[in-house]
Parts: sequence; C-alpha cells; structure tokens
Amino acid sequence: MKNLRNENSDLDAVDLKILRLLEKDARISTAELARAVGLSAPSVAERIRKLQENGVIEAYTVRINPAALGLKLSAWLRIRPVPGQLSVVAEIIRELPEIAQCDRVTGEDCFIALAHVGSVTELERVIDRIIPYAMTNTGIIQSSPIEPRSPPQRFQAEVMGQR
Repeated sequence: MKNLRNENSDLDAVDLKILRLLEKDARISTAELARAVGLSAPSVAERIRKLQENGVIEAYTVRINPAALGLKLSAWLRIRPVPGQLSVVAEIIRELPEIAQCDRVTGEDCFIALAHVGSVTELERVIDRIIPYAMTNTGIIQSSPIEPRSPPQRFQAEVMGQR
C-alpha cells in the first residue's frame, strides 16, 4: 500500500483509519481501534504513540456546543487594525473570552476571529472593545453545513488509492 509522506512521519492507510476513528470518538479504546484496523492492541498503541510524538495528533479534546451554554449567537469578525495598532489589536483579541478562535490572515483584513456570545448586545460590546484600534466587518453565523473536520481529506483519498 502507498505511503503518504509527512515532514514528521510516514502515514499509511492504517494510520489514517486510526486517525479517522479517533476523530469520530477520541475516547475509543485501543482494543476497539485494534479490532477496527485488524492489528493487535499493542501495535495500535505504538502507532498512536508515534503519531503523537510526530505531532500528527496534537491533542485529545472535547467539542462544546456554545448554544448549550447560552451562547446562542456566533459570528465571524474580520478585523483590520489601523496603522501601528496590530499588536494592540492582537492583545485585545487575546483578552476577549468571547473569542473562540482567531487567525492572522493575508488580504485586506489582518485577523479573522470567531466569537460566541449570548446576544447582539454582547456582540456589540466585543466589537466596541476592538473598534478604537481597528475596523471590523461582522458576519453572524446562521448555520454550519459542515462540521469541523480534519484537513487531510484529499490526502486520505490518495493514500487509499482512490484518487
């Protein structure tokens, strides 16, 4: 079977299947993983250890539904700092607990941030904290037709010979 080269490791079809299964349920037991991929539990445990050491698996986590915590409004904020205020804006964004994710990006905006809030008034307070130092453009999320997923979808197809 064809291997996929990663700068940190060699991933094969078994590794990718393990990753897909862990992505669906990070609490799956090693024994269940072993049965699913047709290897022994110690072999699977060793593969997982190597995936962790090589930085392929960064963390095991819980995905929390913001709406279940009363944060029923989510929005993407495009943020363009005024000249000379990039580091100030970055620090403000870091300090805002409503910001769940922020990426520095190319293009007209410098940052794209995801905010979870309980109301439009709370969203306005977040924006008001930023606008003395940056211009913002906000898009309220209506729905998310694609759940968060791992990036290697096209690479998985290549490894599995499906390309």
